[in-house]
Amino acid sequence: MSNRRFEMYEYRQVIHRMRMGESDRTIARTRLMGRIKCGRIRAIAGERGWLDKGLPLPDDEVLVEALEKKQQDVNPAHQSLSRSYEEQIRKWVEGHVCMTTIHQALVDQFGFTGSYSSVCRLVQRLKLHQPKATCILDFAPGEAAQVDFGKGPDITDAFTGKTFKTWIFVMTLCFSRHLYAEIVTDQKVSTWLSCHRRAFEFFNGVPAKAIIDNPKCAITKACFRDPEVQRSYGELAEGYGFLISPCPPRDPQKKGRVEAGVKYVKNRFVPLRQFRTLADANGQLRQWVMETAGNRIHGTTRQKPLTLFTESEKHLLKPLPDVPVEVAAWCQVKLHGNCHVQFEKAYYSAPFQLIHQGMWLKATDATVKIYHNLKLVAVHPRLKRSGARSTVDEHMPPEAIAYKLQDPQWCLRQAEAIGSDCHRLIKTLFSDQVLDNLRAAQGIVGLGKKYGSARLESACTRALHFDNPRYKTVKTILEKGLDQSPLQADLSVGIPLSSVYTIDGRFLRRTGEMQLHCERRQGL
Repeated sequence: MSNRRFEMYEYRQVIHRMRMGESDRTIARTRLMGRIKCGRIRAIAGERGWLDKGLPLPDDEVLVEALEKKQQDVNPAHQSLSRSYEEQIRKWVEGHVCMTTIHQALVDQFGFTGSYSSVCRLVQRLKLHQPKATCILDFAPGEAAQVDFGKGPDITDAFTGKTFKTWIFVMTLCFSRHLYAEIVTDQKVSTWLSCHRRAFEFFNGVPAKAIIDNPKCAITKACFRDPEVQRSYGELAEGYGFLISPCPPRDPQKKGRVEAGVKYVKNRFVPLRQFRTLADANGQLRQWVMETAGNRIHGTTRQKPLTLFTESEKHLLKPLPDVPVEVAAWCQVKLHGNCHVQFEKAYYSAPFQLIHQGMWLKATDATVKIYHNLKLVAVHPRLKRSGARSTVDEHMPPEAIAYKLQDPQWCLRQAEAIGSDCHRLIKTLFSDQVLDNLRAAQGIVGLGKKYGSARLESACTRALHFDNPRYKTVKTILEKGLDQSPLQADLSVGIPLSSVYTIDGRFLRRTGEMQLHCERRQGL
């Protein structure tokens, strides 16, 4: 009983009983205070004249100063064990070190034997740790909604057997506490925007303001004074007509209603439930929100959120726009050397003249649009598969697109239009089992632009006659004009053999030349 902390009204009652003539033993029988304690108080009261009935009792401050100071002097055991480390504790508290950390450091570094409570009492007595005071924010009906993400359950798909992590999106109306909740698989910008749209459709209206934290999908730069809103989210807010109100960094108490809503969903809906698919989980969640969460007696309003929403808030929300707002995700991209930009692991082409330049990409559920200096430069269908690529041929450089379009079938069609021998020579090139002769075929067909189809056909005829179907051969024949010479040339006219191929074969030499060559080799 002697270690119990007494309130001031109890001291006043004891002194009043003493003034009425009751003994210490009589007071102890009432279990108001022990006999020994009463004796100490009687002694202090007698010294200060408090037992005189004719005088009023002093104020509580005087009683506290006299009784508690005297008690510490009489019983030194009541001195705090933390008092010896007061200066060290003061430095740690001023450095914003946690109380439990301070107590553990005293034990580890100084062999402190006191309790954690003794440290807290010392800090409180020295007024070193002042708890932060808060106030309740009141909102009018339809004025604001608070939005946040929370960790969701791990779901194993019953059909694929794949387990994936989830998050819970929660939007809580500040006045009625009616909420919208949805389980999603990511926190991307497109997911954030789509959840907002479905929440507004669920409420059949739009609040005047959305109070949010600072997620990357909504705020690109968190700042107390000048936060920067993500372009996609700003466009959605403009379309639906609501204001974005980010909380100050590291101050989630400004959106305590949705914080409580997220905890409520996690603690009351998620446990002990089985989910077969993501759609099944959201179906159960929607039913739970309407039947259980919406019809509970809220701890603060003491009313049912769904009833309060229907009667007092629903008709004060802003109406939904007549034309549904397009949900589009904006992001800054850079055109790589391969003439493609990357967005969510898919690739989209843009004009090659803009390589290594920054651009804006706008992605909806169906399309992807790329802008450069406010000008639309590319439009693609939205790709969902990772690694997929959408390429427009006009975006590629001319040499690349030429090689891509002039495939073997194109070469054969062009050669057939030139002539039968040209077509046969191209087919011979493509029949090679070792070497890819596409560039050679493209080159041969291209010679027709310079020399004409007739000369190219004649050159191909000569190349096939001497069994040398190569691009270099056809080009040399055309450059030297050999395509205009007959295949059976008259060797007696003195035309150099190196300039004329004969019908006898490409390696045939005159008899005199062969004899002269042999004599030289023999040293004759």
